[in-house]
Amino acid sequence: MPEPLYLPLDLPELEADLGGGLVRRTVHPSGLRILTERMPGARSATIGFWVGVGSRDEQAEHDDAPGSLGSTHFLEHLLFKGTPQRDAYQIATSFDRIGAEHNALTAKEYTCYYAKVRDVDLDDSVAVLADMVTSSVLDADEFENEREVILEELGMAADDLADVANERFFEQVMGAHALGRPIGGLPETIRAARRDDVDRHYRNTYRPSTLVVTVAGAVDHDRLVEQVVAALAASPESRWDPSVQAVPAARRDSDEVALPGPGEAHTTVSERPSEQVNLMIGTRGLRASDPRRFAFGIMNSVLGGGMSSRLFQEIREKRGMAYSTYSFGASYSDAGLFGMYVGSAPQKAREVVRLAQAELQRVAEHGITADEHERSLGQIAGSSALALEDSDTRMGRLARAELGSGELFGLDASLERFTAVTSDEIREVAALIAERPMSVVAVGEVSRSGLESS
Repeated sequence: MPEPLYLPLDLPELEADLGGGLVRRTVHPSGLRILTERMPGARSATIGFWVGVGSRDEQAEHDDAPGSLGSTHFLEHLLFKGTPQRDAYQIATSFDRIGAEHNALTAKEYTCYYAKVRDVDLDDSVAVLADMVTSSVLDADEFENEREVILEELGMAADDLADVANERFFEQVMGAHALGRPIGGLPETIRAARRDDVDRHYRNTYRPSTLVVTVAGAVDHDRLVEQVVAALAASPESRWDPSVQAVPAARRDSDEVALPGPGEAHTTVSERPSEQVNLMIGTRGLRASDPRRFAFGIMNSVLGGGMSSRLFQEIREKRGMAYSTYSFGASYSDAGLFGMYVGSAPQKAREVVRLAQAELQRVAEHGITADEHERSLGQIAGSSALALEDSDTRMGRLARAELGSGELFGLDASLERFTAVTSDEIREVAALIAERPMSVVAVGEVSRSGLESS
């Protein structure tokens, strides 16, 4: 069985061919890590500047220390607002002038600033992204303007009841753990955010040892390394000096943590005007490095991964009780979550919850059929291969491996592990999840559903 590409932090250089894409990695003496995957025939590239800091790393305010809740998402916005070299308009026009697709994202365990560009424009993108990440001035006026923008963003999300249900579901399953907090912060934490606290968070967490730069597509690795190191050296901020030696930031502890969520089945309802009730049903799942994750992937595919899945067939096709229904998993370094979503009319909500839980229990007790097993392997193989046609996916895969497990799986190595999963292993992982306390979150006109908080 093909092995993944291992990424030890103390190895300065490595190179491997992962099925047609040459992967190279350089660990610079400053602790900076740069990974590239050259895609033959590509005329574009996707570049990401990743910082291994996410919303879970924020701290609540204490008597003896300032807080940083909401700072990670705040920084994602503010880094587009100007440096000593470029103001916000110049940053925007730098990308628009070359037709780049550019943006940023904040997650629970990392933050990324990225752009997809033509190969001839990669140099310019490196310069702008590096300037943004290393040298933001966090202007006080821009800070106040962006506070209002973020509040508008949160307000928009609050109008999406499926999004509200998802946030409530994480809070319910993860409990008081930092993984249960909304990535974007809460209106009250954004209103309370102080520029000095966000600046402190920026200076404490953004540095070469936490930075990972990944590029996939038409890229020359050696040239990219030179450009990124030169960009860091040009930063007016001393903490980015690449001549100062440091080791890369350690990866997160992958030992599973005991989440402080409910110890028994629990239902949470949120009454909102709506034609549908948005339902989330689920519990704790598997952490990202759990060896059972391949069995979980097949189980999830069979249960709610497509139009032939059990949830779709039972709830939508046979009974017409929903338009949208699926299952999903969210995995982090030390914890995970499993959920099933259904949007249904209020009067159907109780029955839909029962049907979803019954389908999970049926897999837990009886496993899946040979036809379902074969079909799920085909679905996973096809969707994985198609995703890897895109440089965005490959760029993200490099970063998540580097920041996460330290193992980079090529397509063949990954698919062989899925193929090696037995029917018993699939049933066992379903049973593991089904026996855990099940949370139900309902958002909408729940008063017409018969569901009540418990």
